[in-house]
Amino acid sequence: MTMTHPTRRTPRQRALRTAGTGIVAALGLALAVTSPATAQPAGTPSAAAATTVSPAGHSFTATLSGKATFKAGSVTVTCTTSVSSGQVPAAPGNHNPAGPVSSSTTPATYGSCKTSMPGVSATVTTTGTWGVAMQYGAPVTAGLTIPAGGFVLKTSGLASCTVTAAPTSAATVNGSWANGAPSTLTFTNASVPVKVVGGFGCPTSSTSSIFNAAYTVSDTTDPASQITVTG
Repeated sequence: MTMTHPTRRTPRQRALRTAGTGIVAALGLALAVTSPATAQPAGTPSAAAATTVSPAGHSFTATLSGKATFKAGSVTVTCTTSVSSGQVPAAPGNHNPAGPVSSSTTPATYGSCKTSMPGVSATVTTTGTWGVAMQYGAPVTAGLTIPAGGFVLKTSGLASCTVTAAPTSAATVNGSWANGAPSTLTFTNASVPVKVVGGFGCPTSSTSSIFNAAYTVSDTTDPASQITVTG
């Protein structure tokens, strides 16, 4: 009888494999703030409630609150800076009698990201038109879409990989909105499709990434005002 033995990986192979897991984690973080104006919040019914985003025509900035983190097994990736800006549609475009209100935003920028795995660094490039669609309800939902290929993360070090979000078409990321001073946009266990290419250590079989993050949204036209979503 012939006996087989399990393949033993070297310490470097194990490090590369674990590092690759962290790459997908980093991608999840980087998608936390914005999306195209065509976004449709998840679960929007066919007869959706009226939505009004105020103040009409005002500009806004979304800024990461605290830290955005992604955890995959024993690997944790943390980003501490992220920002995007946009403008509420001018009246009457800031009101939809039967559905969400959409507005375009700038591609988010990301910085100060760290992984718990040593020897792996990353750079993020974002392009295209991004945006956000708000739907009034209980709770208020946010549909966020990244354009096809609009987010690319590249790593170097122990693993050289390229991670592309929404690799074939625009993808919607779902979150929730809370009015306040300032208002907040929150993503909890949100998912986005990805494609990963690269050599050994790259998680090329991964097709999605999950992230958690929260942003404060400030009115930059009139800092004394708040961006709100009502019916």
